[in-house]
Amino acid sequence: MKVLIAEDDAVSRTVLKRTVEKSGHECLVAKDGLEAWEAYQSTPDVDAVVSDWMMPNMDGLELCRRVRGHERAGYTFFVFVTALSGKEKLLEGMKAGADEYLTKPLDGEQLRVKLISASRVTSLHRHLQAEENKDAASDGDGGAGRENGRGTAVEVPRARKNRLRRGNVWEILLAQNKIGEEQLQQALEAQKGNRRELGKALVSLGFITDADLAQAQAQRLNLDYVVLDGATVDREAVRLVPGGMLRKHEALPLRTEEGRLVVAMSDPTNLYALDDLRMISGSPIRPVVVTEDDLRRTLNRVFATEEQVADVLEDAAAAEVEESGDVELGAEANAHEAPVVRLVNSILQRAVSEEASDIHVEPQAGELVVRMRVDGVLRKLMSVPSNLHSGVAARLKVMANLDIAERRTPQDGRFSVRLGGKKVDLRVAILPTVYGEEVVLRLLDTSGMQSDLSTLGLSPRDLERYREVFYRPYGTILVTGPTGSGKSTTLYSTLSELNSPERKIITVEDPVEYRLAGVNQVQVNPKAGLTFASGLRSILRNDPDVVMIGEIRDLETARTSVQAALTGHLVLATLHTNDAPGAVGRLNDMGVEPYLTASAMDCVVAQRLARKLCTNCARPVEIEDEILSGMQFPFERLPGDGPAFRKAVGCNRCGDTGYRGRVGIYELMMVTDEIREMIARRASAGEIANAAERDGMMRLKDDGLLKAARGLTSIEEVLRTVV
Repeated sequence: MKVLIAEDDAVSRTVLKRTVEKSGHECLVAKDGLEAWEAYQSTPDVDAVVSDWMMPNMDGLELCRRVRGHERAGYTFFVFVTALSGKEKLLEGMKAGADEYLTKPLDGEQLRVKLISASRVTSLHRHLQAEENKDAASDGDGGAGRENGRGTAVEVPRARKNRLRRGNVWEILLAQNKIGEEQLQQALEAQKGNRRELGKALVSLGFITDADLAQAQAQRLNLDYVVLDGATVDREAVRLVPGGMLRKHEALPLRTEEGRLVVAMSDPTNLYALDDLRMISGSPIRPVVVTEDDLRRTLNRVFATEEQVADVLEDAAAAEVEESGDVELGAEANAHEAPVVRLVNSILQRAVSEEASDIHVEPQAGELVVRMRVDGVLRKLMSVPSNLHSGVAARLKVMANLDIAERRTPQDGRFSVRLGGKKVDLRVAILPTVYGEEVVLRLLDTSGMQSDLSTLGLSPRDLERYREVFYRPYGTILVTGPTGSGKSTTLYSTLSELNSPERKIITVEDPVEYRLAGVNQVQVNPKAGLTFASGLRSILRNDPDVVMIGEIRDLETARTSVQAALTGHLVLATLHTNDAPGAVGRLNDMGVEPYLTASAMDCVVAQRLARKLCTNCARPVEIEDEILSGMQFPFERLPGDGPAFRKAVGCNRCGDTGYRGRVGIYELMMVTDEIREMIARRASAGEIANAAERDGMMRLKDDGLLKAARGLTSIEEVLRTVV
């Protein structure tokens, strides 16, 4: 790649030149903007310009405008280097057509990252242009036509010029009103000192979605954007490239079209991937753009299909069971592995691709049923012949390092798998039943833990009140709800926000589901005498600022937690109750003195998880006011634009369920002076609930109905989730 440097400062010019040359690129140097412009005009193959903003004769802004207005076949990547850190200046540079920017003092590593982006974009343009020129040459003068196998003339389009759009991703997003200038300025500020691309910064700030970014990238590169589902993938096309290479390059062949292999990619500028795919498949490559999440999910689904499982079952029917300690899930079943190993790997791949939280392997009379829990609801995955039950159970025991000879008592273990570079932890529970051993696996995606409180589903008002409480130096916060209601996610998100070098945070959990950097996490081990109560006593001797207790199960743990809060610690814990006011009665039932509970408790959060409607297939629906009144809908809390109810339909993307993902339904009870007095005199849960509602608490059902009115979920799902 040939890089033109425009910099009037000798020291900066030397640093830039050294970095460019160390990165393996050819370098041209100009001492001001006018000299750079003349060099650019006289050198037709400049791929990238790295320009200072303030220069004599012609500033960098004018140089950028002229480069963008200059007609040439290729695309020139433009990087600003400036000491001007104001938002207005950065935005002005972006509007002039700059692709990236660097702020002084110069960071060589960041410049290398920008050059990699420049190399990918310009290389992709040359690659696509060369392919189209080749097509144009094969079509003959004017591209009149060619004959197909039946002798009929087929019209061939002329090669398109200037594949790359003159502009950049954020210009497209601005033009489409996906973002505003203020949001772009915030993203530019957030990007300072961060090696993320600006588009990724916009996504992380919640200004756009991954789909918005992918569509803008596709428009910029003049490529197609596609949404993947099972019907868009041709299995014959997939077989042209080994699965390992597809996972390595994050690519998926979709079909063969006009002699080209159409390949879905989240990063179509990866020229190395395009070259590898072309060499292996033997066909020219036409990339199309998809989101990373869509691509990963479809890759997992393609390589864990029912066709492959059927082949594995056929092999397993005549094969002996073999055990193997390999827990790396390959992209495709290895024909040399034992059939049971391949069967188990296929089950795990399918569960990961569907983002399941649990896998249930259940022996029944005459068959082995495999089910998975997706978004809190069980689905049947497959039925396996009963003669394979012992082999499947043995394989899972080997993976979890359990005793394969012991079949009479329950066992617990854990193991990890890697799939497409993503690590998933699995907790294994073995339970003897009358038909054999039942195996339940809990999947924990260590990379997918949601740590942003603002995305969990708390209303802005409740989120503000909740933050006010957990930033206090001491007190007790209880998160309540049944198993699987998202309590751990709420606590982990809270800890992530509290986590800083100034605070010492210690947790005691059973089990430790997600590992947090900077947090001291303790795993309960009753066999060794380490329980919640004993662990909590030891933690308090280690000078913590914040303590998280996985669950308050007994009087000793409850009493120690209350005493810790009263002695200057912030205590976060979970409790199994149906609503927020019920937490008070639960502690009283355990034996905690009401006056201690009243003094220590600051906030109780009750929650449930409701399935979100699939954005691809949900449809609007009208619900009569009489029906809403019958379910006590909170009309007084509706926004001014009225309700926007939607219903579940079902499509390929959501597995024909109509739902995809989950959202939290919350009930936040702040412990006011009035409520403290009621707790101390043992008031009923109903009285406490009425006082909390007068203070602004929204009940679980009301929060769910309002989320349904916003179109996030359905009325039916809310009524199923909240009693």
